[in-house]
Amino acid sequence: MALNNTYDARLVQQETALGAGVQILLLALIGTAIGMGPAGWLTGLAFAIATWAVLSRALYRAGSRSFGPANRVTLGRAALVGGVTALVADSFQDSPPVSLFVGLTAVALILDGVDGKVARRTGTSTPLGARFDMEVDAFLILVLSVYVSMAMGPWVLLIGAMRYVFVAAARMWPWLTAPLPPSTARKTVAALQGVLLLVAASALLPHAVNAGIVMLALGLLVWSFGRDVLWLYRASRTRTVPSAGRAPRPELVTS
Repeated sequence: MALNNTYDARLVQQETALGAGVQILLLALIGTAIGMGPAGWLTGLAFAIATWAVLSRALYRAGSRSFGPANRVTLGRAALVGGVTALVADSFQDSPPVSLFVGLTAVALILDGVDGKVARRTGTSTPLGARFDMEVDAFLILVLSVYVSMAMGPWVLLIGAMRYVFVAAARMWPWLTAPLPPSTARKTVAALQGVLLLVAASALLPHAVNAGIVMLALGLLVWSFGRDVLWLYRASRTRTVPSAGRAPRPELVTS
């Protein structure tokens, strides 16, 4: 049994290494096609190595014995995000081809709706897989906000930074780490962020229209985060503040 566990663990680690290899191959193709500079190469390679290291460690700590089809889709999406990241880093020196940038980002956004369906249909949903999917989404939004901010100003960075600010705040206020109830509105707002930022990044519309689109994305995100934070705060008060003269009891909390 110990030998089987070791063998399974090695297979899982081999898949993460394969993912890093695919990422490097994609960078080589992009670099050959557009003549990518050192900033793009270094950023893309750093992303590939960091993804491999963090994911391998997480899989090892979780004791995962198989990688799963849904995680393979997410890993492929992560490789695309790495390519987008390299293009954005390179854009500080030279503008990347818009068609290539939009194409890679669009495929990454489309695949965002695939890995979850694959996990549910194959019965391979795991907390680690969901976290992996979420982190790839969050990083893509951060990268897109960096790219759009170069044309519209640093305020756009609020879109990409908001999730990371929330994570940092949760270290100070643990009640923010409580599970949230399922919400179609939250999922819709999260999905719209990438689409709206990509529309603005493509520069196909007038600048004023793109600015309005990005403001809409930011407004929706502020509303979504504010709604969730308020729900978590009310829930924490319900759990910790007892009624006068009585023992604490659960109450219905609505947002």
